[in-house]
Amino acid sequence: MTVPLQRALLDEHASATESPTVLAVVGAGGKKSTLYALAERLERAIVTTTVRIPPFDDRVATLTVADDPIAAARETDSRPLGLAAAREGDRYLGYDTADVDALANALEGPETVLVKADGARTRWLKAPDEDEPQLPAGTDVVVPIASVRVVGKRLDEEHVHRPERVANVADLEPGDRISAADVATVLASDAGGWKDVPDGATVVPLLNMADTPELEARAREIAGELRERREVPRVVVTRLLEDEPVIDVL
Repeated sequence: MTVPLQRALLDEHASATESPTVLAVVGAGGKKSTLYALAERLERAIVTTTVRIPPFDDRVATLTVADDPIAAARETDSRPLGLAAAREGDRYLGYDTADVDALANALEGPETVLVKADGARTRWLKAPDEDEPQLPAGTDVVVPIASVRVVGKRLDEEHVHRPERVANVADLEPGDRISAADVATVLASDAGGWKDVPDGATVVPLLNMADTPELEARAREIAGELRERREVPRVVVTRLLEDEPVIDVL
C-alpha cells in the first residue's frame, strides 16, 4: 500500500489538531519539491523560507510578500499560502528564524508551516556552511535530503554543493567517487544533515530521485548505512515528481 507523503514525513504529528507543526527541509536534491508536494497534500499549509528561494507563485494558492508574516497569514484563509519577506531580482528573500517561530506560535489549529532552511543550487548533495541551516528554534520535524543519483559521481561542484565541506565530513578528496556510505555519513553528521537540529525535533531523512529499480536499491543501501550511524524513526525513499511520490518507508 502506498504511504502518503504527509504521513511518511509527519506521522508523529498527524493527529495534531490544536497547534501548528513546523517542518523544515535541508540538504540537496529535492527540498523545494518536498515542500510543494506536501503543500498540495496537506489540508492547511504555509510555505515559507529562511533563505533565498526561486519564485513559487504557481505552487501555492496565494503568495504574499510581506514584512509581517503573522499579519499576512491572518489576512487570508487561502491555502496553501506562500509567504516571503521580500523580492530581490529573481529570488524571494526569507524571514529571520525568529519570525517563523512567531508565525507558528500565532497560528491556531492544524496548520503546517513548511520551511526551506538552506540552499543547494540544484545539486544532489551538500554539507552546510557555517551559517547554515537557518532552522527555526521551534522546528518539529527536520528533513535532511539527498539525491540517490549522486552515488558513483565525482565529488565536484557539478554534483555537490560546497564539495570542500562534504570532503571534510566524509573524509574524501576532491574528485573521489561518492559511495552510498559517504551519502549516509553526510546525512548523519552533526556537520551535515543533523547540523543545528533543535532539541526535541524529529529527524526524518529523505532519499529522492529513486526513479529506477537500480536507484531504489541504491536508496536502500544508503538507508542501511545511515541506520548504522544514527537512530532514526524511518528513512523515506521518493521520486517527488510523481503523483505518488513515496516509494518506500524504511
